[in-house]
Amino acid sequence: MTRKFLLIAGICLTVLSTANAQDIFRKGTQFLNAGIGLGSYIPVEVSYERSILDGLIKGTNGAIGIGAYLGYYGNTASDRHYNHYVLGTRGAFHYQFIPKLDTYGGLMLGYNIASVNWAGQGESVGTATGSALGYSFFVGGRYFFKPNLGVYSELGYGVAYLSLGLTFKF
Repeated sequence: MTRKFLLIAGICLTVLSTANAQDIFRKGTQFLNAGIGLGSYIPVEVSYERSILDGLIKGTNGAIGIGAYLGYYGNTASDRHYNHYVLGTRGAFHYQFIPKLDTYGGLMLGYNIASVNWAGQGESVGTATGSALGYSFFVGGRYFFKPNLGVYSELGYGVAYLSLGLTFKF
């Protein structure tokens, strides 16, 4: 079974690696993602990316993009209210295996801002804040069902480990 699986996976990778030229992530193309994270709370995020270099592999595929990220979640539990913001700069390498699907991986350098407020007997009695520089690796994919509109999913840490949403190409 393992040999058969490896053989099929190898054939699929060979076919996919010789698939058509990249048609989604060309130099100068811009993307805007808007989504939510999955977990016990519902974080929201927005990211922007612009392609700055393309044609890195065989002259038809492989591209680099840079951009920005903003994420937020708030949560109230008992007498405490939590806020968490992530602001970041991202860089990603894109490779298109199949038409309409942009796959990528990259690194985000960011700044985390967190705060908590707690109350007692109906009035505010305390506040704590903290912030720190951080980084995150991520992988993701964007699937375009229309030329300028699609869906995306990312795995990595911004304000959530897994996020889903809409992507706009312009």
